[in-house]
Amino acid sequence: MTAPQDIRIRDAEEFEQEAITQVMIEAYQQYAHDLPQPRWEEYRDSIRNSVYGNATYARIVAELDGVIIGSVQMFLSSEAAYGKPELGIHSPIIRLLAVSPDYRGRGIATLLIQEAARRSVMLGYSTLHLHTSDMMASAVQLYERLGFERAYEADTRNGDTLVKSYWLDLHKASLLERVV
Repeated sequence: MTAPQDIRIRDAEEFEQEAITQVMIEAYQQYAHDLPQPRWEEYRDSIRNSVYGNATYARIVAELDGVIIGSVQMFLSSEAAYGKPELGIHSPIIRLLAVSPDYRGRGIATLLIQEAARRSVMLGYSTLHLHTSDMMASAVQLYERLGFERAYEADTRNGDTLVKSYWLDLHKASLLERVV
C-alpha cells in the first residue's frame, strides 16, 4: 500500500490537463448510474470543461511515481467557482475533488483538502467552502470527519438536486495541525 508520504501534492501543469480530466472522469463515473443519461453527460462535460477553464485560483494534483492520481480545484469566491455571486461566499471554495478509484482509501483526498486549506490560510482567509449532494455520501462523510460543517445559507439547487454547502473554520481545523 502506498504511504501518504510517497504522494506528491503540487500545482498542476498546463500540459497535464488531459491526465487530470481522465482522473476526474474516472473518479466521478461511479455516479453515472445515479443520474439520468442526459444529466450524466452534462455533468461529465462540465467536469471536462472545468479542467480547461480559467476561473480557478489553483489546480492541485496528487502525483505518485509521475502519474496523477488525484486532483482538486480551488476558487476564491462563489462567483469564480459557480458564477453565483448571490451565494455570498468570498473565500476559497474547493470543487471537483477526485481520486482515482485504484488509489482510494489511502488519505489522498485528505492531503488534497489539507493543501487547499493551507493555501487558504496563507492567503489570509479563515474559511474554506465546498458544495456537494447526498449522492456523494462517502465524500460527505469525509468532509464531516475533517471538520466541515453545514452552511445552509449557501445551499443551492441544480435542477431537482439540493446542492449542500459546507464550510471549515480554518482557525479551529485540526486538519491543519500537521501542515501549517
